Amino acid sequence: MNAVLFVGHGSKDAEGNEEIRIFVKSVAEGLEDLMVETCFLEFESPTIMQGIDKCVRQGASRIAVVPITLFSAGHAKIHIPAAIDDAKLRYPTIDFTYGRPIGVHQQVLDILTSRLESVGPLNELGLNQEQGLEETAVLVVGRGSSDADANSDLFKISRLFWEKLKVKWVETAFIGVTAPLMDEGVERCLKLGARRVIILPYFLFTGVLIKRMENMLEQYSERYPELEFALADYFGFHPTLKNILQERALEAVQGESKMNCDMCQYRLAAMEHIDHHHHHDDDHHHDHDHGHGHDHSHDHGHNHDHDHSHDHEHKHDHGHEHDHNDHHKHEQHTPVHANDSGDNK
Repeated sequence: MNAVLFVGHGSKDAEGNEEIRIFVKSVAEGLEDLMVETCFLEFESPTIMQGIDKCVRQGASRIAVVPITLFSAGHAKIHIPAAIDDAKLRYPTIDFTYGRPIGVHQQVLDILTSRLESVGPLNELGLNQEQGLEETAVLVVGRGSSDADANSDLFKISRLFWEKLKVKWVETAFIGVTAPLMDEGVERCLKLGARRVIILPYFLFTGVLIKRMENMLEQYSERYPELEFALADYFGFHPTLKNILQERALEAVQGESKMNCDMCQYRLAAMEHIDHHHHHDDDHHHDHDHGHGHDHSHDHGHNHDHDHSHDHEHKHDHGHEHDHNDHHKHEQHTPVHANDSGDNK
């Protein structure tokens, strides 16, 4: 029997954990003939291993582990694959596959558009009217990670979102860990000429960071009374997210996932310095003295000495055309590295 084990981050807030369980049940409704279970990385039970144990007890012979995380950072690249390594040693006859996180997906843009409408109907915001375009900026704000790959994915999503919307600017910032921070993002929007800034939080969960953003928004309004600021709903468990997670689950069950770091030599090297059990007390210990011969050549060459002058027309597939003859230049963002897993928030 095929099983899908969804991995939530876990929270100290019981309501947040229950929200994940309810959401996974709704996802399971579209996964016929599959056993579907839920587990958590931290703060809540069952753990990943306990979730795997339950699947095996119920007769699973193949288990697809699917992370409910926005991006592939520390949790998705290190902690979850390490738990799968342990499970392979415990259950050598079980076939394990690993699914992808939510990541960059076309339907993510639909979710963001829906969340943007929480500020008000798009036609009232001027997002579908030419007169509002030259003064509107959307600032997509993520949690921030020490993983450059995860941070770059948010920038890619922002760019794709700009292609979809008829606003002059869609900028990117983070609430912590790395630059540009939210204050810097807002300042950039204003320097570019925006008179309306809509902040769009890219988080799965509400919490203290959303409240912090609400407080920061009040400060912006007091500092710039002549300008308009608004905070849209956070990404969250949107109904469309069910489709993405069902897709990720079926990919994993069918062995079609393109996860680029499961069993990767870089992950194994990092494991030597990281407590991969991640706050869970397991009643077993496995010596990871097994080699993986995957040659992952990661070329991280960055050339930031470039100037983007947008003196050309942007034509979009979705049926509208607009001319960005604004001669604006994208400034450099200097990354700041710190320890944070950042995949899920």
